[in-house]
Amino acid sequence: MGVFDELQSRGLIAQMTNEEKIRDLLNNEKITFYVGFDPTADSLHVGHFVQIMVMAHMQRAGHTPIALFGGGTGMIGDPSGKSDMRRMMSKEEIQHNIECFQKQMSRLIDFSDGKALMENNGDWLLDLNYIDFLREVGVHFSVNRMLSFECYKQRLERGLSFFELNYMLMQSYDFLELNRRHSCVLEMGGDDQWSNIIGGVELVRKKEGKDVYGMTFTLLTTSEGKKMGKTEKGAVWLDPEKTSPFEFYQYWRNVDDADVIRCMKILTFLPVDVINEYAQLEGGELNKAKEVLAFEVTKLIHGEPAAVKAQEAARSLFGSGGNSENVPTAAVDRALFADGKALALDVFLAAKLIPSKSEGRRLIEQGGIAVDDIKLNSPQDEILESAFEKGYIMAKKGKKVHLKIELA
Repeated sequence: MGVFDELQSRGLIAQMTNEEKIRDLLNNEKITFYVGFDPTADSLHVGHFVQIMVMAHMQRAGHTPIALFGGGTGMIGDPSGKSDMRRMMSKEEIQHNIECFQKQMSRLIDFSDGKALMENNGDWLLDLNYIDFLREVGVHFSVNRMLSFECYKQRLERGLSFFELNYMLMQSYDFLELNRRHSCVLEMGGDDQWSNIIGGVELVRKKEGKDVYGMTFTLLTTSEGKKMGKTEKGAVWLDPEKTSPFEFYQYWRNVDDADVIRCMKILTFLPVDVINEYAQLEGGELNKAKEVLAFEVTKLIHGEPAAVKAQEAARSLFGSGGNSENVPTAAVDRALFADGKALALDVFLAAKLIPSKSEGRRLIEQGGIAVDDIKLNSPQDEILESAFEKGYIMAKKGKKVHLKIELA
């Protein structure tokens, strides 16, 4: 099976500018392609992981990926999918974020011996002469057509700044520059980038007289079409300091039944025929598939030792054996228990299980917090210091958040 057929069988391909030619290039030739990453935070998140998996499949097939970091485009920000203008970041913040991205990317893509390249579009965008840029690039873009694209059209009611209107031109220029520098012939990205990718394909054709191509892949969504990768704490990050390996594992262990097989195809390297065997499972048997999904994805991001620890911790919490030492832990000051007991809300707030006492009261009143498998009934409930005789208590918030609380 060629890599095009591999990506298609996994449900990763969304749109293409020329399916027949792209299929031939990917299955029968060795090409250079690129995927762009705007440094909007100091860590990649699971939405980026789909793009990285596509890059990895392509690299395994002998193609050369370029990871393009947006040191220039990040100064403006992509309006796609946003109801308001993105927050403007300083050059220093953007550079810091790029460095964080580069470290994470190096663990997932092989950049040794020219097998993949890293580029920063700030190298050619930041020093452009604006008049020259308009004459070379801007003349090839119709504003009427740009405003018909979904990425801009959805913003017109709320207000679209001229500042953001430049983004498509800049991303299109990236493709032109990478074609000139590295003979890059394919831009890939999430399906929300379709309009920007078309702009680049057309600009290269107009400026260089060359045929280049664009492909988008499916966004990471649930079976109901909602974006995945969000929790009550926010995004699911690839940085273990922002989302711990245990929390990361638990996110995938708890995906809906309807989403587990699709996630296996998109986010793991398990053979499709093996995944199709898991697709035959039903009801409680699907938990086997969820555990495999969680382990495989955590292994890819955090390494096998971290995946094993996360799996053991999860099993210990859900009664299947395992090692509770790997459950996320927080320490609270023993001084809270001055008279041998403390208000449970004070303990949870100190352990950062709850963001505020008001939120804690709401959760307790709804039966959403338990200590050592006993649900709390009242915001006035207390925890005895003697409950820590085994060294800790195990707190549970909702169905998915577990925290081992120790005394310090």
